[in-house]
Parts: sequence; C-alpha cells; structure tokens
Amino acid sequence: MATVSHDQAIANARHLLRDQPGAALAQAHAILEAVPTSAAAHRIAAHALRAMGRESEAQAASLAAVSATVHDPAMVDAALALAENRLPDAEAALRARLKEDATDVAAIRMLAELAGRIGRYPDAEKLLTRALELAPGFGAARANLATVYYKQNRFADAAETLDAVRAEDPGNPAHANLHAAALGRIGGYDEATALYEELTQRFPDHAKLWMSYGHILKTVGRQDDSIAAYRHALRCDPGLGELWWSLANLKTIRFDADDRAAMEAALGASDAEAEARADDRLHLHFALGKAYADADAPDAAFRHYAAGNAIRAEQLGYDPAETRAMVDATIATSTAEFFAARAGMGDPAPDPIFILGMPRAGSTLIEQILASHSAIEGTMELPDIPAIALGLGRAAKADGRRWIEALAEAPPEKLAELGATFLRATAVQRKTAKPFYIDKLPNNWLYVPLIRLILPRAKIIDARRHPLDCCFSNFRQHFAKGQAFSYDLAAMGAYYSDYVRLMAHIDAVQPGAVHRVIHEALLDDPETEVRAMLAYLGQPFEAACMAFHANDRAVRTASSEQVRRPINRDGVDQWRPYDAWIGPLRDALGPVLDAYPEVPARFA
Repeated sequence: MATVSHDQAIANARHLLRDQPGAALAQAHAILEAVPTSAAAHRIAAHALRAMGRESEAQAASLAAVSATVHDPAMVDAALALAENRLPDAEAALRARLKEDATDVAAIRMLAELAGRIGRYPDAEKLLTRALELAPGFGAARANLATVYYKQNRFADAAETLDAVRAEDPGNPAHANLHAAALGRIGGYDEATALYEELTQRFPDHAKLWMSYGHILKTVGRQDDSIAAYRHALRCDPGLGELWWSLANLKTIRFDADDRAAMEAALGASDAEAEARADDRLHLHFALGKAYADADAPDAAFRHYAAGNAIRAEQLGYDPAETRAMVDATIATSTAEFFAARAGMGDPAPDPIFILGMPRAGSTLIEQILASHSAIEGTMELPDIPAIALGLGRAAKADGRRWIEALAEAPPEKLAELGATFLRATAVQRKTAKPFYIDKLPNNWLYVPLIRLILPRAKIIDARRHPLDCCFSNFRQHFAKGQAFSYDLAAMGAYYSDYVRLMAHIDAVQPGAVHRVIHEALLDDPETEVRAMLAYLGQPFEAACMAFHANDRAVRTASSEQVRRPINRDGVDQWRPYDAWIGPLRDALGPVLDAYPEVPARFA
C-alpha cells in the first residue's frame, strides 16, 4: 500500500470509529494485511475493540502498536530527540501525537519519561498509570512506574510493582538492582542482600553492584564483609570516587599511605575530565579529607574537605534565606493560641517517636539506645513528614514552602487525615509487634508544629550537640542526598542558629512537648540521660538500653558502625585541629555558640 493510500485508509478508519467500530476494525485489519508494521492501524484496532467491549483484545492491540512504533517516523524522531536531550522538541512531537490519538501508549510512556527527566514525577506517574490502564501488559511502562515510585520515596509501591515486573522479566539485572534498593529502604534486608549476592555473582566485575552490596552489608552490621565488597569493587574500578567515600564513611577504618596514593591518582585522572567526573572528584575529596585526618595532616585534610564541599555546594545552590524565611513564618504562625485552638485535633495514635535536630548530633545513638527497649522499634530516617508538609503547601498554596499557612487553614478533619496518612505510609517500616516506633529524620525539626497538630500524642526528642563539633562533623560528611545546607560553613552556622531559634520558640509556646538530649551530657552520664528519656516516653528503664551496642538491628545512617560500639568520646572536639579555618562557621553561629547548651536570651 503506497504511503498516500495508507494515510487515506487510516483517515477513513478513524472516521468509522465514531459510530461503526466493527467497520473500523475491519478497515484496520485490512491495513495491517498490507502494512503489518502500521502502528496507527494497531491503535485503531485497539480503539474499535475497546468500543466493542473486547478489552483483552484491545490491550493486545495496544501492545502491538507499541512494538510497531519503531517503524513510525514521527515516534522515531521523538525518541531521537529524547535520546539527545532535546526535550522541547520531544515534548512538541509527543503532544502532537497524543492530540491526534490520546491512547497511543508508546507516546504516553515517552511523555512520562520526559516528565521524569525534569523531576515532574507526579505527572509521570499519572501518565504511566494511564498507559497501563490501556495496556496492562506493557512491561516497559510498568518498570518505568516502579522507578517513578522509587524517585518519590514510595519504596513499598516500588517494591510491589517490581514484583510484577520481575515476574514477567526475571532475568533483567536492572530490575533486580532497583528491587534490591527498594527492599533495602523498607527493611527487607534479607531479600535485598540475597538479590545483591545473586547480581554480584552474575556480574563479578560490576563495581557499582559490588558497592550497593557493600552498602546493604554495612546496614545489617556485617562490616568485614562490607569492606571486602568495597575493596573488590575498587579492584574493578579504582577511580570510582563513591567507593573510596563508602570506605571512609564507615568511620571505623584508617586509610594508609597506599590508599592515599591511589586516591590522589584517581583524583588526578578525574581532574583531567573534570566535567564528566565531578561526582567522582567530590567523593574523592571527602575521602581524602578523612585519609589525611587519619594521618594527622589537618591542613591537607581541610583542603580536601573544602574542595569537596565547594563542588557539592555549587551543584545544590542552597540559599540560607529560604530556611530563615520558613522559620520566621513558622514562629509567627505557631503561637500558644494557635496550638490551644487546635487542642485535641489530629490522629490520637501514640505510636510514633520522633528524634530530630541537626544531622550528626547523636540521633542514631539515641535511636539505638531506645530501640534496645522491649517496647520501642527503630526504623530509619523516614521521608514522610516533609512529604506531607510540602504536599500540603503545594496543594493549598501552590508552593510547598508555604505549608505553615496551609496548616493554619486546615480543618480538623484534614489534620486527622494527615496524621492517619503518616501512620499508614510508615506502617511498612514496622517489622515487630512493639507498640512504639521511631522516625529519626533530623530535618523534621522544621515541621514540629505539623507533628504536634496531626499526631498530638507522638513524642519528640531533640538531639543537640555542641555547635562546632556538630557542624564540622557535617562539613566532613557527604550525604547521599539532601542536607544542602551542610556544604558551606557559613550556611551551616545559619541553619544551626535557625534550628535553635525555632526549637526555643516551641519550648516557649508548647512547654514540655519536646524532650531535649544534650549529646555531651549523654556521653558523661548515660544512665541518667537514658532514664530521663524513658520517663518522658512513659516507659520503664531496661538494662538492655545500656547495652545498645549489642543490638544487631540494621542501621542505615552514617553513624551505623559507631553505634555498634559502647559510648565513647571519640567524636568530641574533633573540630579543634581545624580551628584556623572555621571562622565563617563561628561568625554565623554568633550567640548560639556562646550560649550552648543554653539558648541566647533573645531566643527564649
């Protein structure tokens, strides 16, 4: 069939679709006899079959249209534009196709891929869900949906979707890798470990797989095996900076001269292709900072820490003014009268215990202590409170940062709904029958008013550490994601100050709602501090809490290996060798530093 006659036949079939689906189906079949690769004819067949109530056949026709897309010049052009990252061209072509045929599942999936590339994951999710409604057997769309769930921190949904994806394509290593990662984020450590073991056996020279395997081994406390996995990965790719940082991030090993030489060589190689290997360079700088600190060379250590932080700060573009504005708005809104007017609202469940504050302030130690109690389960740093807050702001004010305004306008039933949402979303993290469980995301300090309104019976523990120890520990730490404030000394000092300011306000308007643990007091007199925490939580003292280091639970944070040791003072005053370089931090902290562990009078 000539091109013109094919196009005319397609137009005729589309016209028949309006009120003669049987005739349209016959026309589509006739076209396919002449041109078996006609994606348009397959789509018309799907339309007609669906109109005739033959849904399973319609879905098969939709999948056939997907397979035929490689012969569709317009879709090939759109795919090429996506591959070359010409996103405006790709979007224009795909929207034109969907205007012509809104059920083209291949175009829907490609538009979802485009949305995902620019971070519009909710849009991508809606598109992929629609594609799967039209073609439930469209495996590529289902796999894409699992990735979109993962990117939105919906790890349980990702894992469930990947069960179906892997059932259809059991040998696909990319699906298995994502499945292992998702399982690791919902506490499915045994299954995740088994998947990584299988993958590393299939791909023994794949450095990043061995690195992921090392991460899960570290999480479950198999430190020697974790180190061996990282070292194996380095033999596969000695220039992969994240591997060196993974070893450094164990905190319990010391690099030697050979390690430093290998890292310096890798850094030189990455500098030669600076743009392509920026992530390698920043990881190598952080690891070399640790290596030179191990060698008692603070000048070289600080030089590398500063270089790594500068790369990451440029990537993230953190603005301290945004945090300050959010804290200002939160303080202005969350008055004593604000809380009194909403007393008794929210979900009454007492189950959650929030441990919050600055990162690197001892929250993992507190969690490990409390998770050794018979009534309290440790989980991990859960993303749900920020997601609820920012989602509330986006829904009500078209700006996540305006969540406090949206919270002030929320009716009682909305507050109860949000509390129930948190409980439901975090239920997957609970692996025992213990009545209480911990969310130790440090950044939840920004959302304490939200927690107090949606979960009024939840307990809140503020983990606080000396500003210089805490902030310099952050400066030496590269976080896998988030914590954008931590890559600049002045920005970090401002962030710590804003944190102290908001928590002082909460103490004033909600006295007794938050229990504060000063890290140095916990180190000096652990039993007194542990008893005080348990009294606040309404739980009896248990000796197991003092033997927390014997608890073999999985720990995901940067302090995972440190909390497997008895309490010690190794982390105290680690900023002192670097005092000559931390002036911007001191200046930004201002009176907060002088007043510690109290707060400046103007905050009280």
